[in-house]
Amino acid sequence: MAVHAMKAGAFDFIEKPFNNQQLLELVQQAINSHVQSRSGQARREEIDALFHRLTPREREVLDRVVAGETNKLIAHHLGISIKTVETHRSRVMEKMSARSLADLIRICGEATAPASA
Repeated sequence: MAVHAMKAGAFDFIEKPFNNQQLLELVQQAINSHVQSRSGQARREEIDALFHRLTPREREVLDRVVAGETNKLIAHHLGISIKTVETHRSRVMEKMSARSLADLIRICGEATAPASA
C-alpha cells in the first residue's frame, strides 16, 4: 500500500498508530517542499523570460562566455570583431540582469538546475 501511495504522488506514508505531532511535522514538511518547489519553478520561468529577450547572436555569445572563452576567441569562432563581442556581451549582461560574470554563470546554472521535488 505504501509503495502504491508513493508512486501515486504521496509525500510520505504514515502507518497506524501515529501520533498527532508526527502528522503535523509531515504536513509541515510537505507544505515546505511544495513552497520550495513552486519558488524554484517561478525562478526558472523568470530566467527563461530573460533568455527569450536575447537575440540569437547574443545567445551564441552568452554560451561561449559561460563556457569560459575569451572575447578574442569568441570573435574568432563567430567571425565578428572583438568590439562586436564586447557590445553583445554588454547587452547580455544587461538583459540577464547580471552584475558580474559570476552572477551571469549563476543565473545560467539556475536555468539548467533540475527542479526539486
